[in-house]
Amino acid sequence: MNQYYNPVKTIQGAGCFNRLPELLQEMELKNRRVLVLAWSETALEHTVFSELQKIQQPFSIQTVVFEASNPTVEQLFAVYQQTKDFAPDAVVAIGGGSILDVGKSLCCLYGKEVGSEDELRELIQNKGYGHPNARWIGVPTTAGTGSEVTCWATIWDPSKDAKRSVESQENYAYAALVDPQLTEGMPLKLAVSSALDAVAHAVESYWANGTNCVSRALALQAIRFIMGHLEDLLSEKPGAHDAMAQGSMLAGLAFSNTKTTACHSISYPLTMHYHIPHGAAVSMLLAPVLEMNASSVEGLPELLKALGVTDAGMLKERISDFLIRSGQSATLQEWGVKQEELSHLAELGMTKGRADNNPVELTAQKIKGILNSIYSK
Repeated sequence: MNQYYNPVKTIQGAGCFNRLPELLQEMELKNRRVLVLAWSETALEHTVFSELQKIQQPFSIQTVVFEASNPTVEQLFAVYQQTKDFAPDAVVAIGGGSILDVGKSLCCLYGKEVGSEDELRELIQNKGYGHPNARWIGVPTTAGTGSEVTCWATIWDPSKDAKRSVESQENYAYAALVDPQLTEGMPLKLAVSSALDAVAHAVESYWANGTNCVSRALALQAIRFIMGHLEDLLSEKPGAHDAMAQGSMLAGLAFSNTKTTACHSISYPLTMHYHIPHGAAVSMLLAPVLEMNASSVEGLPELLKALGVTDAGMLKERISDFLIRSGQSATLQEWGVKQEELSHLAELGMTKGRADNNPVELTAQKIKGILNSIYSK
């Protein structure tokens, strides 16, 4: 049975961030308190914030700059402590996936008494946050995570060797403002790894156990946009960032209903323990997982055509080329992973909700084989 749901008002295009005041007015916030969570002070200098001051009934605004990547339980708790007394009606999260994940997580925490980091861990693990006390607007400044249109957030917990997820069907964003002008200053490495992360979202959505006809259609179009314009991105051609922004948003809409599968499951410990950028880690895994899944993928010819390849071997070459040309390593060995650690990493790669969403059964032994296949050239 096909079933699809996503309530996020999506607005995409150059300059659409200027619609923020209008959207905040639409939300009819009871106390008109807005937390703006941004990746840098520079983001807070945008002219849209001066427009917010001209409104007849001004909003009360608190700003917080959050610069960390891959937010941890400790970092989320610190921002919660810093902002809980302000008790915002809305959170505007401006930045990459890390900022968006913290912003949407806060909406689930306000109104709850969370006294320590351990209490926060327990709350997340038991999904005990209930109805969100605030709504949020997502403004991505990278084109890759699609977090602006999903209802879950990744929060890392390296001290406990765990990756945690804050998720609630009630916590979709009120709106997403996907403005490619905000992504134009990204370093090439980040732009390419972000784009490849979006490709992984789309591909995994296409073959996930929980896939549906709407997600598959969105996924194919996302892949076409991104893979068809990555050369333009590497060459810094006009229009490339818009294509990446559209592709990332479509991929986010696709996997918002399906979640991800083996590639993401296996990638998490690579990022947590070796700090391999998430997009690079997950994209290196696409080819070997495609090879493993191929016989179980409905519509495989359409997927391969969208990727611009004929088989998994060609996909590996293409992704490696994109990584290398953007100044990134394309093997685990080059990223500093120790071969004797592969067995342990394979065990950690069995992530509940991701590994069991793969169309082919995943085991630690299979994961070790996959890791070995991308260990060296």
